[in-house]
Amino acid sequence: MKPIILGDGVFATELRYQTGWDYISRKSHGFNIQTINDFDHKLSNYDTIINCIANTKTYDDDRENHWSVNCKFVNDLIDYCNLKNQKLIHISTDYLYSNSIPQASESDVPVHLNSWYGYTKLLGDGLVQLRCNQYLICRLSYKPYPFPYSEAWVDLITNTDYLPIIVKKVKHLIEGGAIGIFNIGTKLKNIYELAKQSNKDVRPIHKPKNVPNDVSMNLEKMNNFLDGKPINF
Repeated sequence: MKPIILGDGVFATELRYQTGWDYISRKSHGFNIQTINDFDHKLSNYDTIINCIANTKTYDDDRENHWSVNCKFVNDLIDYCNLKNQKLIHISTDYLYSNSIPQASESDVPVHLNSWYGYTKLLGDGLVQLRCNQYLICRLSYKPYPFPYSEAWVDLITNTDYLPIIVKKVKHLIEGGAIGIFNIGTKLKNIYELAKQSNKDVRPIHKPKNVPNDVSMNLEKMNNFLDGKPINF
């Protein structure tokens, strides 16, 4: 396997730190998501492309940018990977399970909130499933370590965890040749319970009304695949 990471955000940066894999960045290398083929001289040297590029502004109203980054770019990337016989690793989100059933599995119907972020990420996942010849979709969320905020929500149920832990699980899935859709996380908790692990002074608060109550996921598929690969932190 010869992978390259697309992006230079916090997830991509941590993945590079843990693996040493090559990367290409919009900021550092001028990578243009609208003209992927301009970077063929770079991308064609790899057999696996890890897409960490996304508009993650959950409640932002910029419809066009969400469409451009989370849908059109993904669609163009699928075409490129299919043409080059490359595997696409697509980093997605547990936000797709907002208002779905508790502890949703990969085969349950995801229901997004009324936001362009949720809508376009859901469509991006669908495009990968429908059109990509070789893919792994990783649905996840993460928090910075240590928890940097003074307050944390007590009423959002989630499988999220700290960034290094989530990235290490993704790394193992990629190295193990996982295919299809995987929910990625750790045991159920609220954000306050997670925050207290690294910030003893954090205060409990209630979430805003527009934030979902439950984005919990069924992790059986991931746990079975990673059996025998402990995640220490």
